[in-house]
Amino acid sequence: MTITDTCKSLHAAQSALALHTAAQKNHALRCVAEAISANRSAIITANKADLDAARANGMSEALLERLMLDEKRIDGIVQSMEVVISQEDPIGEVTAGWNTPTGLSIKQVRVPLGVVAIIYESRPNVTVDAFCLAYKSGNAILLRGSSSARNSNLALLAAIQQGLKAAGSDGVSGAVALCEPEADHSDVTAILTAVGLIDCVLPRGGAKLIQNVVQNAKIPVIETGAGICHLFVDESADLEKAARIAENAKIQRPGACNAIECILVHKAVAAAFLPKLSAALNGRVELRCDEESYGLLSASTELPEQAATARRVVRAASADFGFEFLDLICAVKIVSDIEEAVSYINSHSTHHSESICTNNRAHARAFQAQVDSACVYVNASTRFTDGGEFGFGAELGISTQKLHARGPMGIKALTTTKFLIDGDGQVR
Repeated sequence: MTITDTCKSLHAAQSALALHTAAQKNHALRCVAEAISANRSAIITANKADLDAARANGMSEALLERLMLDEKRIDGIVQSMEVVISQEDPIGEVTAGWNTPTGLSIKQVRVPLGVVAIIYESRPNVTVDAFCLAYKSGNAILLRGSSSARNSNLALLAAIQQGLKAAGSDGVSGAVALCEPEADHSDVTAILTAVGLIDCVLPRGGAKLIQNVVQNAKIPVIETGAGICHLFVDESADLEKAARIAENAKIQRPGACNAIECILVHKAVAAAFLPKLSAALNGRVELRCDEESYGLLSASTELPEQAATARRVVRAASADFGFEFLDLICAVKIVSDIEEAVSYINSHSTHHSESICTNNRAHARAFQAQVDSACVYVNASTRFTDGGEFGFGAELGISTQKLHARGPMGIKALTTTKFLIDGDGQVR
């Protein structure tokens, strides 16, 4: 089936889904959640085949971690669906309403976007997250996963379709389709040029994928950015707390888009903080340092001998600043003040997530006001930039643009509005 045929089928399904009540959609989603749970063995077996192939092809451990599904992650997928099911249906919500002097009654109401496509890498959980959010918000969705997750995505789609069929008349099985990845990416080109067939497309993955979609799409794009995220340790920071935050933000899931890729340190606390940072990381992260921070870490005598030998400190190349490593690597730079930190972040980040460690309230508020990113933290890890952590259940991705949606995207990110106007014979 061609992309054109698939999209026409999705449009027909979306028209049917648009008539379903919140109760009907919730019933269908609950049946899907039950089917995913019941088919977990088959899903994990399919995922193992993907992991084995990816490992044989030399995929890094950080990226393998993004690809992996196990019992705990299946439980997480089901729990995320339950959160979405429990949320209020946004469709039909009246966002504004008024009467005009001519007697017209105007209401602005929330409606689905229509047919949405998502192009994503690894992360088979996105298959379910994207479907769930699209279905709850009355949209049909075309899923285009990566070849590295092909078996996992097919197993998840089979469970989704099984659940929709089990829901009987409440399930619209045609509202989701999976596009088989072509080696030459011709299917991606077909999606990006499907004018009149796809209402918007979302890229979710690395910088190369996102750049390709943004530059070549002829249909509307909701851009989800790569994550070049920063942590700034201010001169008033609690240095122990800052070291813990840095450790979490870099190590917990280094392949995630909300992991930090650069640590900026105020020059007044660099000599005191950097040994604490190195000790907390304990050789697990390669620190690519500017000349000043390299000198401080290399000369430090405060570190235990074992940590000192394992600290993995190297001089940074210029390309290391403003680079998304997606690995156990982090750039380190010393700055003179908060103004330099803000300026550096705004010129090197992807406007995703940034954090400041500080006990100076004025600096905290200035940082949040001046840093031009979707999520700006004070004294917290950037790893919280996530739909689940924000209470959305699932997420479509993290939007780094400013129009339509920004930050973690939940149900409402897949809606738009239209005006409903009632009159009684008025003419102009």
